[in-house]
Amino acid sequence: MKREVQPGAPYPLGATWDGHGVNFALFSAHAERVELCLFDDSGRRELERIPLPEQTHQVWHAYLPDVGPGTLYGYRVYGPYDPERGHRFNHHKLLLDPYARQLQGSFRWIEAHYGYRFGSSREDLSFDKRDNAQALPKCRVVDPAFTWDGDRPPAIPWPQTVIYETHVRGFTMLHQGVPVAQRGTFAGLGHREVVAYLKALGITSVELMPVHAFLDEHFLVKKGLRNYWGYNTLNFFAPELRYLSRPELAEFKTMVRRLHDAGIEVLLDVVYNHTAEGNQLGPTLCFRGIDNASYYWLDQDNPRYYINDTGVGNTLNLTHPRVLQLVMDSLRYWVSEMHVDGFRFDLAVTLGRERHGFDPHSGFFDAIQQDPVLSRVKLIAEPWDIGPGGYQLGGFPTAWSEWNDHFRDTVRRFWRGDKGVLPDLGRRLLGSSDLFERGGRKPWASINFVACHDGFTLADTVSYNERHNEANGEQNRDGHHENFSHNYGVEGATDDTEILELRRRQRRNMLATVLVAQGTPMLLAGDEFGRTQRGNNNAYCQDNRINWIDWSAIDGEEREFIDYVRHLIALRHDHPVLRRDHFLHGRQRSPRTGLRNVEWLDPAGGEMSAERWHDGDLHCIGVLLSGDALEGENLPPSLEVDDTLLIVFNASAGEVQFRMPQLPALERAEPYWICLLDTSRSRQQEGERRVVTGKTIPVAARSTLLFSSSKPIR
Repeated sequence: MKREVQPGAPYPLGATWDGHGVNFALFSAHAERVELCLFDDSGRRELERIPLPEQTHQVWHAYLPDVGPGTLYGYRVYGPYDPERGHRFNHHKLLLDPYARQLQGSFRWIEAHYGYRFGSSREDLSFDKRDNAQALPKCRVVDPAFTWDGDRPPAIPWPQTVIYETHVRGFTMLHQGVPVAQRGTFAGLGHREVVAYLKALGITSVELMPVHAFLDEHFLVKKGLRNYWGYNTLNFFAPELRYLSRPELAEFKTMVRRLHDAGIEVLLDVVYNHTAEGNQLGPTLCFRGIDNASYYWLDQDNPRYYINDTGVGNTLNLTHPRVLQLVMDSLRYWVSEMHVDGFRFDLAVTLGRERHGFDPHSGFFDAIQQDPVLSRVKLIAEPWDIGPGGYQLGGFPTAWSEWNDHFRDTVRRFWRGDKGVLPDLGRRLLGSSDLFERGGRKPWASINFVACHDGFTLADTVSYNERHNEANGEQNRDGHHENFSHNYGVEGATDDTEILELRRRQRRNMLATVLVAQGTPMLLAGDEFGRTQRGNNNAYCQDNRINWIDWSAIDGEEREFIDYVRHLIALRHDHPVLRRDHFLHGRQRSPRTGLRNVEWLDPAGGEMSAERWHDGDLHCIGVLLSGDALEGENLPPSLEVDDTLLIVFNASAGEVQFRMPQLPALERAEPYWICLLDTSRSRQQEGERRVVTGKTIPVAARSTLLFSSSKPIR
């Protein structure tokens, strides 16, 4: 019986089930013909090819009244194969729908994926007629229905946000409390024990490394490796299949709902700067075969070649309205349909590129700013790419936050004992106003971290002088060369108790610096209990125990370290003066004490002079934060009155005598400081310590002290 095919509609793009049938819509400005290919339930047998009968505003479309959820499909797109003009159509290649909500089946690398004869050095001189359908996943029509049970976004204010960067697979692969079938999946991350752990830690937001469907690069597969990180996106709507314990989108939604129930936001690390199709010698899987000249930045002088501002072969062209629409539709989908709370944009400079270069007023940023959905979620930029003028830290629009690698490097160098770091440390501790204070931006624009997925873990930062990436199969040439790390006497693992204690102290110091600094703190998963990657600082291809979090490593000392991190996060939560939403410059004073909102002290108790700031031999400094200093003429609504805090950082290899500042006499003031934190001691050793104001105290080598001027809240 001949299938009924109706004209359908050009919007929405993708495959949309309306309860009676499915509307299929695909954009291609340069195609001459488009065929919809339907497959059997296994995805192995192509049942029929249906030419899309209508084209409206460069969108090809049709409506099939007799198909529904579960239908497997792909496209074949006809047009010129003329790489010299930027066109790479090849209807022998099955193509994925850029708007597919779910994929089914595995991907296998075969020569038929390439639009030219694989192995040819000039892909423009050959044309491959082999069919690739058997080795490509199929798109799956979905029913988006899900019972959210009144789910609401936690809507954590930026000043209260504490981000926890983690990986869906690696976080639970070795977790004994998660059923084996759920480990490494969204179901595992949403498991009650995992959610309870995250909630008890005190973090407010989990930032998940890429969950969009992605590919393992061919060169990795040939070496027996995989793309573990996931920065090789194949589709911007479909979740990665390996993260689903069952082939149901409800699993992701259930994870989000359970995290929301615990008051935890879900942020996604997203990769809209390039795709998995690579350079001119890459495979034809989706965008390249649908409309290469529209989707990608091509060399204007020779459109055979791609602009490679991303370092991975191609660059998506967000100046094209349909490509910008794709990205915006994808972002809205993940917020509106999947209920995520924000995004971290990989190589975000690429997204803001116009023909003249990076522009903070580009079409992409303007589209985000005016969007009623996306303008309200958290937006975080990785503020660089490898193109011209690609380092743009501090250059993003007002509503954005940015990963601040200046903070990471400065804090690592300070605690390593490098000379001349103090001036930069002062700027980083106060939210990096030199980078972010313009156009109404706030301190929370600075995402402060000392470790992230890219580079050494915190434990490796204090255990290795050099990278050890041999397992990547690139002769240890990949990854960052300069890590600002220190092994303190032994490269890697050791049984030396003195070295181990010093490493733990330095870990405490660096995390303390992150959590007492103005801005938005971010922790790397596992840093709260000494996770190691064995010195690998570019573990992007290690889907194994190098990356998987080893929960069994939480012994007595590391369990104590988790308690320490919880204490740090609780201190930040309890003291608003550590998370102001305006920059501190020492110009406003407390109406009670007369203290400025921030004052810098040298070990003698005096105010830091310009000479002392630039004293290369000085490695100890104090910062006094007044808890009720005025901002302008009146207290702003956002200013929560707090205690006055004193923080002392001593990166010296030896003990330093520090004179505690006097406080003005007040009716209710107590004549002593109360110690809330001492990184030279374990949590069990701390207890409550009181220090008389004006007294000189010893500050242990490589330690951080935090004092309050009144009885602590906790």
